[in-house]
Amino acid sequence: MDGNLIRIREKKLEDAVSDYAWCCDPELSRLDAARPLAMSLSGYISEYSAELRYPSLTRRRFAVETMDGKHIGNCSYYNIDLKRREAEVGIMIGDRDYWSKGYGTDTINTLISYVFDKTNFNKLYLKTLDWNFRAQQCFRKCGFTQYNRIHRDGHDFVLMEISRDGWQKMMAEQEQYGRNAVAAEQANSD
Repeated sequence: MDGNLIRIREKKLEDAVSDYAWCCDPELSRLDAARPLAMSLSGYISEYSAELRYPSLTRRRFAVETMDGKHIGNCSYYNIDLKRREAEVGIMIGDRDYWSKGYGTDTINTLISYVFDKTNFNKLYLKTLDWNFRAQQCFRKCGFTQYNRIHRDGHDFVLMEISRDGWQKMMAEQEQYGRNAVAAEQANSD
């Protein structure tokens, strides 16, 4: 699944070392309202390998890589509810060299497009820490809207969602905007 800046692909065992480093990173853990991982690399690789062999039915995890194949993060949809036709989404750009450069936004847009194209889900939702304004801005750019706030495990979260209809409307508006821009440019060059 290609975006403009990134490619989302299936996870593979070679991703484990960078995933482990990101899970052990205190700053990345703080952004995820979690504690840094306190497990050995060998133990992590063992669990990672098992998860690749026996994937969860309620979660799909993907690697995020640059167009030239550099693994820079992960994204997923999880808490899959087939009856309600919805899932929660998550993203982590672990490589700081790719922060604040549009890679997160492109990842979320690519993930949303994939989920709405490949599943019958009608809604995607997420939670992000209330102080993580960079993430909230990214999610808003992608069409998510805030619908609630919660306090859980000592943290305050903003809850956001996007519907299939909202996504399709946003994509149609962007397509129309692009057509209008091309028409205006052609009119100016005549």
